[in-house]
Amino acid sequence: MTSVPFHRALVLTAGLGTRLRPLTLARAKAAVPVDGEALAVRVIQWLTNSGVSDFVLNLHHKPESITRVIGDGSRLGARIRYSWESPVLGSAGGPRHAMPLLVDGIDPPPPLLVVNGDTLTDVDLRGLADHHTRSGARVTMALIPNPRPDKYGGVVVEGDVVTGFTKRGSGIPSFHFIGVQVIDPGVLQPLDDNVFVESVLGIYPEMMTAAPGSIRAFVSNASFHDIGTPADLLATSLDLAAADGRPGAPRRGARVCVDASATVERCLLWDDVTVRPGAVLRECIVADGVTIEADERFERKAIVVDGGRRLIAAI
Repeated sequence: MTSVPFHRALVLTAGLGTRLRPLTLARAKAAVPVDGEALAVRVIQWLTNSGVSDFVLNLHHKPESITRVIGDGSRLGARIRYSWESPVLGSAGGPRHAMPLLVDGIDPPPPLLVVNGDTLTDVDLRGLADHHTRSGARVTMALIPNPRPDKYGGVVVEGDVVTGFTKRGSGIPSFHFIGVQVIDPGVLQPLDDNVFVESVLGIYPEMMTAAPGSIRAFVSNASFHDIGTPADLLATSLDLAAADGRPGAPRRGARVCVDASATVERCLLWDDVTVRPGAVLRECIVADGVTIEADERFERKAIVVDGGRRLIAAI
């Protein structure tokens, strides 16, 4: 274990996961299984392996699906507390609402480690912290070269100073934010509590204008796995399974029953899934409680039960 100067982290898990629908009709995005393990569990395991032991998770959409897999954190070797949001408060308003838990008992409050609960990375947290301290930044964002400017909006950087943000396909050279950042508490404390506020689309541009150099970039070649869409989720799970010596065979959920005469290839099966005789599934994601009836055939589909109805969408 490599020690880092953070013992607490806020993991952002309150999002609606709209791009991942219909799967997020069944679970919050952070609770979605990636190669058989909930996304938030993977994030927390990475952080605990880096020396972080105390966590706050913010909750809004389908919170029970997150608390069910995370609990109090004891099985993950961590202390977990929750910050509840109703309505959802945004990428800056959410951290502001969680501030009392994040700085409780610490005076003066240290820089805050804030991690998106919907992406996977292995960024060097020690390097990130050192860069934040040396630069005197108020916010330091972990970035990588933008792998898909046609797909992802970007961060414009001059030297190590963040100077702006671009929309996808803009053609402006940019870097990609991988969901890990350090924020000084003084950035959040002036914000009104329980008010929706965004960071990249809100206070960060204001900070860059008022105090150029206040937002810095920590650029590295860290790994990055996207879970933005059902196609991303399937691709990432297959990549992780292959890296673990299980090509084409991601881990299945609990209480999965697949008839011996059914064909299931390169699929993600969540909990309580039943696949009846003669059914064929190829590159599908089958969510909790779904039954695939005898002789049904699906390819590259996301299949969910919502309100007693089975919903099927192309991946």
